[in-house]
Amino acid sequence: MFLRLLCVAALGLLAACGERVAPDSDARILMMGDSMLATHRGTGQSVGDGLEALLGQPVIDRSVPGARMIYVFPISGSAGLRIQAQYRAHDWDWVVLNGGGNDLLFGCACALCDARLDRMISEDGSSGVIPDLVTKLRAGGARVVYPGYLRSPGRWSLIDGCREIGGRFESRLARLAERDPGVSFVSLADLVPEGDRSFHGPDLIHPSPKGSRAIARRIADAIEAAPPP
Repeated sequence: MFLRLLCVAALGLLAACGERVAPDSDARILMMGDSMLATHRGTGQSVGDGLEALLGQPVIDRSVPGARMIYVFPISGSAGLRIQAQYRAHDWDWVVLNGGGNDLLFGCACALCDARLDRMISEDGSSGVIPDLVTKLRAGGARVVYPGYLRSPGRWSLIDGCREIGGRFESRLARLAERDPGVSFVSLADLVPEGDRSFHGPDLIHPSPKGSRAIARRIADAIEAAPPP
């Protein structure tokens, strides 16, 4: 129990690192999600940093390491570990949103996860926690880009056990995007060449700076390819 509380406290401190949104900010891109986006933010090499450089526009990055779509601890959840709580109302043009991986990895250990998956997003992509959040973001006028997750580079990693359920999860995200032209799903399934460890950090889960830049490139391509609203 002490270790659990210590972890929650530490992650709460990380949550405070998410960028604030000033009322007079001219930023039009919001980033919400978990550590895939937040990694390397302290050194200016995160996905959000890369996206700013590629688009030449400010990105407000409120992503938090360890964040989940379904979070049962209300205090820490409100601090940003519940991804929905990262949102701040503003005149956003785009919201870059990810999440769900921690729900599958830690919420059900990538096994017997069907109930957790269904709660996050239905098979047809029409209902669940994630579609509800996307609907809220779209109602505010923003378009949404939802990137998937990096795959392991052909070397053992902790997330290898999530491969099958992760594939089903991302298929549902793609169906969600098919239902709304204002939503784009960006797959990263083919981003990492077999055997190439350079896109990952030492844990073979989180992106390296190179991996963060590559993810940012795919997100930027999706934004630039989108037709005018």
